[in-house]
Amino acid sequence: MGLRPCTPWLVLGAAVLGGWGVDAMAQGLAVPVEIRGTEGAHTLYRGGEPYAIRGAGVGRAADLESLARFGGNSARTWAAGDGSILERAAELGMTVALCLDLARERHGFDYDDADAVARQLERVRSEVLAYRDHPALLFWIIGNELNHDFRNPRVYDAVNDISRMIHRLDRHHPTTTATAGIDPSLARILEERAPDLDFLSVQLYGGLPGLPAALAHVPSDWPVVVTEWGTIGHWEVPATPWGAPLEPTSTEKARRYREGYGQVLDPMAGRVIGNYAFLWGQKQERTPTWYGVFTADGRRTEAVDVLHHVWTGEWPSNRAPRLRAMLLDGRRARDSVRLVAGAEYVASVEADDPEGDALGFEWTLMRESEARQSGGDAEAVPDRVPFPHAVRGAGKIALTAPATPGAYRLFVYVGDGNGAVAHANVPFLVVGA
Repeated sequence: MGLRPCTPWLVLGAAVLGGWGVDAMAQGLAVPVEIRGTEGAHTLYRGGEPYAIRGAGVGRAADLESLARFGGNSARTWAAGDGSILERAAELGMTVALCLDLARERHGFDYDDADAVARQLERVRSEVLAYRDHPALLFWIIGNELNHDFRNPRVYDAVNDISRMIHRLDRHHPTTTATAGIDPSLARILEERAPDLDFLSVQLYGGLPGLPAALAHVPSDWPVVVTEWGTIGHWEVPATPWGAPLEPTSTEKARRYREGYGQVLDPMAGRVIGNYAFLWGQKQERTPTWYGVFTADGRRTEAVDVLHHVWTGEWPSNRAPRLRAMLLDGRRARDSVRLVAGAEYVASVEADDPEGDALGFEWTLMRESEARQSGGDAEAVPDRVPFPHAVRGAGKIALTAPATPGAYRLFVYVGDGNGAVAHANVPFLVVGA
């Protein structure tokens, strides 16, 4: 991968390069970004100063305010959008790794179709021209996980052509592409077909601890950014006999964030020049709670506290509740719970709060997701199911199993009344009497 220093500013001079580049922001001018160093000792520079990314993936400009409040300084996207995220980032003194969305082979795009590839390049060119001078822009991500279920390596010829186009139009911002994991075969394809890229971006969940071993097969002069990391993926966990993946609790996820950063990302500084946690927000992917560090109603989970500590060295003044266990009929999710239609059972949860805040318990029943999409593709939110239940004490209810046999999932949300929440769920199968 070609590492090139960005052309220095010819007008503003060295004084503007220090710090964040307030003058550049005021004048709507690009802040130069470059990578310096060799052989596993790289550093990202912005405006002439080392720039340590404190990042997370975000889906909306509105999410940036909370990201900044908890110590983040950079966001990554999955599409260029309308530019509003760049505008909001500039207002907050933040940066954006802007993704130029490319068509995927698994969705039917043919990278042997020269006309379609040319049209895509022209569409991306217009996005580059629109945003190349924005002061909040940090670097370009050319396509997201294009290697997911791909067969045609010419996709990376297209990535390389786009990178070359960007370098002709934009002297100030590096290019990369985000891959789902990395292995020797993919590394060879990138080395042969996309040498114009400035650095490698990889995305790992349960496989994050294996990153050092994976990068042993990647040229050591390639800087790396981890553009997605966080909890374990729904494809990486055990499932019930009827195919329902077992979701970790919010507390178990927070532990994964803490260990992922402390045991992998931080020790790899120099080889890894930045990272973006997934996901600062909320989305439906197998469940409404699996990947987002916030819930659908905007409450933060324990993972936010961990990221705040990673970024600032301090814990929030009010921390999220912690959840130790959830049981349904005295069994955990891993016990492949089966209930008889119309029968009564007890569900319970054990949780506490670091500050001793009074906890509230909310229970929700949903049908099990039937989604089979992959790669983060959009999914429908499963239907909520009304279910008779009665409180039997703090963190305990008696409930009646649905009358209709099938796969369901019982969720509990444990709130502290101060905008924070813990959550867990148990999938179960309703069978006939």
